[in-house]
Amino acid sequence: MSARNACIVGWAHSRFGKLEDAPDLETLIAGVARAAVEDAGIAPSEIDAGFVGVFGEGFTPQGFPASLVLQSLPELRFRPITRFENACATGSAAIHGALDFLAARRGRFALVVGAEKMTAVPGPKVGDILLTASYRRTEQDIEGGFAGVFARIAEAYFQRHGDQSDALAAIAAKNHRNGVDNPWAQMRKDLGYEFCRRESEKNPYVVRPLKRTDCSLVSDGAAALVLTDEETARAMSKAVRFRAAVQVNDFLPIAARDIVRFEGAREAWARAYDQAGVRLADLSFVETHDCFTIAELIEYEAMGLTPAGQGARAALEGWTAADGRLPVNRSGGLKSKGHPIGATGVSMHALAAMQLTGTAGAMQLPKADLGGVFNMGGAAVANYVSILERLG
Repeated sequence: MSARNACIVGWAHSRFGKLEDAPDLETLIAGVARAAVEDAGIAPSEIDAGFVGVFGEGFTPQGFPASLVLQSLPELRFRPITRFENACATGSAAIHGALDFLAARRGRFALVVGAEKMTAVPGPKVGDILLTASYRRTEQDIEGGFAGVFARIAEAYFQRHGDQSDALAAIAAKNHRNGVDNPWAQMRKDLGYEFCRRESEKNPYVVRPLKRTDCSLVSDGAAALVLTDEETARAMSKAVRFRAAVQVNDFLPIAARDIVRFEGAREAWARAYDQAGVRLADLSFVETHDCFTIAELIEYEAMGLTPAGQGARAALEGWTAADGRLPVNRSGGLKSKGHPIGATGVSMHALAAMQLTGTAGAMQLPKADLGGVFNMGGAAVANYVSILERLG
């Protein structure tokens, strides 16, 4: 069995946001772990291994989080459970650990949990923690922390291709409009294009040229998946199959590459299309990593939606809207949904699975046959692409 034969057969998703009813990482993990197993319709004792994605890096005093799963699933005692970390792609790294486990035939069911408790940390410290996903040696003193890193990317893109502030505002407005329909989203408010485009007291510059509406949210949250092999999945009530699962890493320093091209993302998408035997035109929708609006813009180009330098067309002409030729981030994306680091990749796969099984509620697209997921760690350093379909 290859990773491409693995299937998602259960999922669970918490609300994202400042969750005062979830005071710690343990509570977040407990809230989704058992729920995902129940959603899969299996007994907890049938889970053969666990894969836990938590960025941590100072967000929580509790390190070594893998066995926190046992607090809500004591039936997993004496099973192998491992913590994964790969910056903002931590959740996808945990998924790939589960895919490898299944491909090696070490077990039949794998549980993946992604979680992060971010809001208990003061704002300035959040920025410093996120900078650990950059190259500290040369990027330590960039103004604005990780927002400053992406502001530099935006500046470089604008210098090469012209000021794209209109397109960034269109992306932000689209994702906030989509987020209204997502019951788990942190910000369920249609802010409108004009609000996102203008600097104001409520939408100030964080680091020019990025305003508050260009930046994803500091969030608490968790999501979980149950994975199994295709043969087992065919006897279950629902299943979403991996047609492709690709990871590509690039240099960590932004100075070591052409940062406005997201070359690692381009390579990951190209390999995923080849592995799945599909083209971009075959996809019904994409969930992509809009940690900042400039990232989503460049990702349009990396996935092949537009040529280099023309990503603005996709945003401004409505290609990526819910009723466009390729809906992107129907969930609201990180911009509206929130971005609890360890949970993000797992959340993206769970939401894609909902679309493909027709269970996405108000977010449901009329056509959802084949979905793409792009989750990245750092500034296009760890790049993960999945192509998913409902198992027929």
